[in-house]
Amino acid sequence: MPSLKETAKQVLPVSVFNTLRNTRDGLVRLKDVPGAYFHPWRADTRRRLKEYQDINKDKRCFIIGNGPSLRDTDLTKLKNEFTIGMNRIYLMFQELGFQTSYYLSVNDLVIEQCAADIQALKMPRFVSWRSRQWLQPQPDLFFLYTTYTGPQFNPDAAGRLWEGATVTYVALQLAFFLGFNQAVLIGVDHNFATKGKPNTTVVSEGDDPNHFSPAYFGKGFRWQLPDLETSEAAYRLARTAYEKAGRQVLDATIGGKLDVFDKVDYNSLFN
Repeated sequence: MPSLKETAKQVLPVSVFNTLRNTRDGLVRLKDVPGAYFHPWRADTRRRLKEYQDINKDKRCFIIGNGPSLRDTDLTKLKNEFTIGMNRIYLMFQELGFQTSYYLSVNDLVIEQCAADIQALKMPRFVSWRSRQWLQPQPDLFFLYTTYTGPQFNPDAAGRLWEGATVTYVALQLAFFLGFNQAVLIGVDHNFATKGKPNTTVVSEGDDPNHFSPAYFGKGFRWQLPDLETSEAAYRLARTAYEKAGRQVLDATIGGKLDVFDKVDYNSLFN
């Protein structure tokens, strides 16, 4: 977790930081300044997150990506498993007959356009602190301090979490924090039909070919083109962190193109 001084430099304008740094009380006064780390909702999240740390110690979870391969995956097998769903996974809930154990979204465009849907979900939800402009606090809604820069794997979800250009990387950090000994990826196809400059914001012109539902990023939806290279770098950090802790990440995505984690046959995971 970054020090108070380091965090302040990241979230405060230079002029404000320098002024406070030179006051008699120094950086103690920074707690009164609005910002990512010091926002009241973030303070509340940090306090409540303590109840979730290692809550699922030594268990396994499935991190569900949203790729087309989900249509080839028997998701009914997950009904009694711990699961982390991301972004618009809820479009599949009615069909599945159950919801994921946890929900995560850190992409501003997704949260802005889907705020009402996210607000209505009824499981523990984890979202970027930036979403406070679209979402209202609720007892099971947690505002995470996620950032675009500063590559790291943080086992403490109460601290700064690097996004690694993919919500799946944040999910791996969250799963670690929750105590899961094994995280299994499914639906992480790591392959997009739509091509273009990474991180460019585009507007969908029709059905979505990149996710499990044509309506996922349907016509008129604003979204960002993937940055697969940065994502792979992030995944390698995750693999190292899990292995160093004696934990494991497996990739059970059917036909997935990601080659960072050990592959496993999805159906072999169930007795």
